[in-house]
Amino acid sequence: MSAKKKSGRLRITWVRSTIGRKQNQDRVVRALGLHRLNQSVVHDDSPTIRGMVNKISHLIKVESVEG
Repeated sequence: MSAKKKSGRLRITWVRSTIGRKQNQDRVVRALGLHRLNQSVVHDDSPTIRGMVNKISHLIKVESVEG
């Protein structure tokens, strides 16, 4: 039997500007729901969100959130 893995949530904070970055990186920031620097959003931890986070990891800070 396989135990069901409980998926958590991620708090994503935008900490570095997208000025001078590729356009697709700016689009990923916007797709995550971030509109201004130092803004945080909370998303379910899923492969889709993880892929977006990996693409812009140099621009954001990611923390694990309970609940």
